[in-house]
Amino acid sequence: MKILNYEATNGPRIMNKLRYFVEDRIFGVCANLGEVLKIPASSIRLYFIYATFMTFGSPIILYLVMAFWMQVRQHWRRHHNPTVWEL
Repeated sequence: MKILNYEATNGPRIMNKLRYFVEDRIFGVCANLGEVLKIPASSIRLYFIYATFMTFGSPIILYLVMAFWMQVRQHWRRHHNPTVWEL
């Protein structure tokens, strides 16, 4: 009788939940940039990681500025175009 390790059976599922949380809930900068440029978000993430390591972390500042700008733009759109439920 085999005893399965909890991490071996649930590890990939937990990592997928974490991945989807990060992609959907945190900022979504790479996903939105991929939609605008019509290239896969995974490629943008990979290039971002490469650029971060080659420039000792300076693209992180650009990422945070873009995340802030996306949140401001989303707030502005919601404020100027309210839905029926927000009137």
